Amino acid sequence: MKLKKAILIILCAVLLTSCTFPGLGGDVKKDVVIASGNTTERQVLAEILKQMTEHHTDLNVSLINNLGSTTLIHTAMLKNEVNVSSGMYTGTSLTGELALEPVKDPKEALEICKEEYLSRYNRIWYDSYGFENTYAFMVSRKFAEENNIKTVSDLEALKDSIKVGVDISWMDRKGDGYEDFKKIYNFSFNKIYPMEIGLVYSAINNGEMDVVLGYSTDGRINSYDLVLLEDDKMLFPAYDCSPVASKTLIENHPELDKIFKVLSNKISSEDMQKMNREGDEDLVEPKIIAKEFLEEKNYFENEVNL
Repeated sequence: MKLKKAILIILCAVLLTSCTFPGLGGDVKKDVVIASGNTTERQVLAEILKQMTEHHTDLNVSLINNLGSTTLIHTAMLKNEVNVSSGMYTGTSLTGELALEPVKDPKEALEICKEEYLSRYNRIWYDSYGFENTYAFMVSRKFAEENNIKTVSDLEALKDSIKVGVDISWMDRKGDGYEDFKKIYNFSFNKIYPMEIGLVYSAINNGEMDVVLGYSTDGRINSYDLVLLEDDKMLFPAYDCSPVASKTLIENHPELDKIFKVLSNKISSEDMQKMNREGDEDLVEPKIIAKEFLEEKNYFENEVNL
């Protein structure tokens, strides 16, 4: 039995190390193969890239939706299984695959990602779509208006009375967690409640919390009419979102360069919140969400000059 078990373990190890990513259907040598991920946000962005490419070119485009993290997407690109990522985030990649320190200035973070991705991986990191997805403190619109709250610093006057719900992992997070918050903003909350990140939105919507820490493009911000507070002392690093493509792909198909550049600053945080809500709460397919967005913009016909 021990011998059989040992053989089974060895066989499993061989299979795991030799396998490729499941569901890959495109030929990266001639087609556009886009890694989207398993979030609504990345899937919608992938559909926008796919439909823009199909509308303006004759290229074959396929999507890979089963890569659940930035690390997996990065690995798939290293293995030449995909040649485009629909959405990469500066803050995630700086401290992730680039193994650098977090950068809080958005322009600086973007430039570093562009330079490092080109020199290390021969990939082009494009300008941001126009939104970032980062941690953000938020309040109800009624609370913001009644207390004249616009920035995180404005919360200091209410720090002893308000109930604040935050992501459990944020409490001990290094670099931009609660300890760093107290140092940078120079105050703490008397009533702070760690909880699962998905629960903070219902907690504030039900009046159980006055302030919560969530993600800046979550669709529930739109649904619950929440107001994002300005991180006026820049606690959180930049997490601007951009498409990334293999330089080889762009050299072979320069028309893609023009299409990807056209999408720069075309999707606001409000746009992304709305599209995330449609996908996560209204259960609209990412393909339909992207199609409606692009039809409304007329596929940016006047800006794409091929």
